[in-house]
Amino acid sequence: MPLADDWFPDLALPAALESTWQTARRQLVAGTADADDEALAAWLALPSERRRLLARVCLLSDFARDLWGQHPDWLGLLQDQGELETAPPRATLDAWLAASLETVTDEAGLHAELRRFRQRRMLGIVWRHLAGGDMWQTAGAVSALAESCLEGALRWLETHLSTRWGTPAARADGSPQRLVVLGMGKLGAGELNLSSDIDLIFAYPEAGTTRGGEREYDHQQYFTKLGQKLIAALDTITADGFAFRVDMRLRPLGDGGPLVGNFNSLTGYYQDQGREWERYALLKARPVAGDLAAGDELLRALNPFIYRKYLDFGAIESLREMKGLIHREVKRLGREENIKLGRGGIREVEFVVQAFQLIRGGRDTELQVTSLRVAMRQLVELELLPPAVVDELHDDYVFLRDLEHALQAQQDRQTQTLPQDDVGRARLALAMGLTDWAALCDALDACRARVRSHFDAVVADPEAETQDSEQTDAAHVWWQLWQGELAADEAQAVLDRAGFPLPEAYRRLTAFRQSRGVQSMQRIGYERLEAVMPLLLEALAESDAPGVALERVLPLIEAVLRRTAYLSLLKENPHVLPSLVRLCAASPWIAEQLARHPILLDELLTPDTLYSPADRQRLADELRQTLARIPEDDEEAWLEAMRVFKQTQVLRVAASDIAGARVLMKVSDYLTAIAEVVLESVLQMAWRSLTARYGQPQPREGADTAAFLIVGYGKLGGIELGYGSDLDLVFLYDAAPQGATDGPKSLDNVVFFTRLGQRIIHLLTATTPSGTLYEVDMRLRPSGNAGLLVSSLEAFAEYQRREAWTWEHQALVRARAVAGDDRLAARFGEVRREILGRPRDSETLRGEVVNMRAKMRDHLGSGLEAREAGQFHLKQDAGGLVDIEFMNQYAVLAFSGETPALLEVTDNMRLLDALADSGRLPDRDARDLQAAYLAYRDASHRAALAKAGSLVPASAYAEYRQRVCELWQRWMTPGDETTNGP
Repeated sequence: MPLADDWFPDLALPAALESTWQTARRQLVAGTADADDEALAAWLALPSERRRLLARVCLLSDFARDLWGQHPDWLGLLQDQGELETAPPRATLDAWLAASLETVTDEAGLHAELRRFRQRRMLGIVWRHLAGGDMWQTAGAVSALAESCLEGALRWLETHLSTRWGTPAARADGSPQRLVVLGMGKLGAGELNLSSDIDLIFAYPEAGTTRGGEREYDHQQYFTKLGQKLIAALDTITADGFAFRVDMRLRPLGDGGPLVGNFNSLTGYYQDQGREWERYALLKARPVAGDLAAGDELLRALNPFIYRKYLDFGAIESLREMKGLIHREVKRLGREENIKLGRGGIREVEFVVQAFQLIRGGRDTELQVTSLRVAMRQLVELELLPPAVVDELHDDYVFLRDLEHALQAQQDRQTQTLPQDDVGRARLALAMGLTDWAALCDALDACRARVRSHFDAVVADPEAETQDSEQTDAAHVWWQLWQGELAADEAQAVLDRAGFPLPEAYRRLTAFRQSRGVQSMQRIGYERLEAVMPLLLEALAESDAPGVALERVLPLIEAVLRRTAYLSLLKENPHVLPSLVRLCAASPWIAEQLARHPILLDELLTPDTLYSPADRQRLADELRQTLARIPEDDEEAWLEAMRVFKQTQVLRVAASDIAGARVLMKVSDYLTAIAEVVLESVLQMAWRSLTARYGQPQPREGADTAAFLIVGYGKLGGIELGYGSDLDLVFLYDAAPQGATDGPKSLDNVVFFTRLGQRIIHLLTATTPSGTLYEVDMRLRPSGNAGLLVSSLEAFAEYQRREAWTWEHQALVRARAVAGDDRLAARFGEVRREILGRPRDSETLRGEVVNMRAKMRDHLGSGLEAREAGQFHLKQDAGGLVDIEFMNQYAVLAFSGETPALLEVTDNMRLLDALADSGRLPDRDARDLQAAYLAYRDASHRAALAKAGSLVPASAYAEYRQRVCELWQRWMTPGDETTNGP
């Protein structure tokens, strides 16, 4: 008995849909006419609100209405299983499908069951979505359904075909082999639309032959035939329709390539022949069926192809080209209103997000995700886009995808083209919750305009306006000069007017343009260079010293000729060129660092951080976040990240120094903080690696744990590091004297800590593509190079008490704990205060300090030739830096027993403050020494940035030098202490 006419709810519909609703109602009545009692009872038992939802779904979706007309019993089934409210979990889907395939004996039965299974599940998905469901949940449910069908079909085929074809041979490591099915596009993202193709790539791990079948196949044949069967199981159109349309064109070489490849062939292809659009495609690659673990292994091998280690602005050009091709094709076919491919459509939102993934994913590994939704959240977390922009993109994307789903729900047809008929338009407006077609068009136009503006801001060519209009005369002249279109005299006149020195600048540019490096560039790289050079020449011409800047910037451009992503960085961000020119003109050291490590160019993109170095806490946080992206067992990547971090931070300090944004003492504070943060991280890494292998060292009696400490001496200990300073270090430990580690491979405590020290030195000094972290000097440890690499605190203290020379106690004045255990650091501080505060005979001490200073001056000071040329060695000549340091060290050793404040600091400036505050030194003398010390230190910093060495014109520092020499004579000349001492 069919449903009564009054069973259906009254719907307030626009006139355009009245006829459609009447047709739908008749079809449902006819469909239930022959339904069995149980099925009809399920319909009759529906409450009024659910009847209204059923009517809405059948009005908006011919696909749903047709299926319920054919299978009225499915309504009760879906209701009983809860699918009208929530999507079943993936495990439940797999179990349902496996049960339905248990009795299937042939491929025709497999095809039929897959299609019926998919249709039942899609009914629930369409119901939930048109009833007001969340777009992301809908996309996730369709994706889970596709994955379940893929895995279920593949397992059935493997079992069914094993008697004839056998099973693949095991891998070299003994693990079994299965087909690896990579989901691409929206399937890989887990965000399929309601009627989407599924883009797949097939792979298998290793070559071999099948075993146990009627005949043997090599793996290439077997997996190809299996892949063909899997495609047919899903894609073939039968009396029951299809399960999922399958697209294999994203595999290497597309339709012309093999259907399936082994891991070696795939990785070789992408490494040697992979194109930019294939990087884009692989962003969303994810194992979805078959051997998922092996699929993850394959993607890890492909990761360096997908994500570059540097900021890859070349990806923007590729996206731009892809979008241009799509737009031209859309225009040719008259599909401008396509909500996926047209302007401001779904693809442009995806391009915005994926541009950041391609450009920054190698550095910001949080972006290495397949889900667009997750990637959007990461853009906010990484502060790559403002939250308001991402929120707007997200909401507009959801609107467009909801519209896409409403379109596809009508016929279960893959379409993104808006309807032209009144009924289709009215149904779409109703599905979107809008009053009519005009309201939908207004909302869509506003949405697409917002998307387009964000797309243009990220992906559009920054020079588009210039390229579309006539270039300015100046820009055109620089372009002509670079292209060699100007005669020699014309080119030199242009350079002369801009302030470049002639003829050197003209010869340098000509030689560069004609160099083998430039002439042998590939087309895409040369095009990028052609775009950058006129912009660079214009920026050079606007600098204060064009010739100097040219000489320093060109080596950088030469260094990146074969790493053209950096040329893209400059082309895509022309606003960084003035900063680049300014920094290189000011400092050959910075120019050299950038040429040697072009990855530092990334820093020029963010002036806020470039000219604002981080404090110690921010440094530690930034380094922790950087290292959290790297697996702990990947030492090479860890080392590379550490070196890039250190170089980046030092560049920020140098940039702020040149800009005059930081006073001298702050520059040294920042450089010292960088070293401390690096040392702490290196110690943690070394400790983890050794304890993982040997276990924890045994603590001394009464202590909870063994401890290790890094003590900084010299400039590190004195918080006075410069740009090229090495690190003077001493390693101390505290553990059971006769103890051993508790791991399966036990080591004596002394051996453990020695290896720990060796490991730290290796991590600091090992060379990677980004250079080394720091040079390390261990000569200040007890007994110098002849002594043990590490010492217990007790042995160190005994050495200092009984064997250390006076110069070693002088060095201890500038020693402090810089990394390691806090309690051991406190105990070291007590030992240091004890040793430095011991009573000493001032005359004997003075003589030893003066003798040591004389030896240093003789060996390290400026030579006769330099002195006759009027040059002064900032550090070692009489009246220089070391004289001030030695006077401070003498004062600490001589008077700290009576003046404990001298033991609380290690830097020279605060030592002079303490001497003045305690009355040991007249305030005027202290201020004069501080002024000289700052002047010398500032000159040293400037010299380091200019790569100029420590020799300076003596006349420029004559007053400072004279005053230091006067005070040296007063302090350090042997005689009566009351007249000579501070």
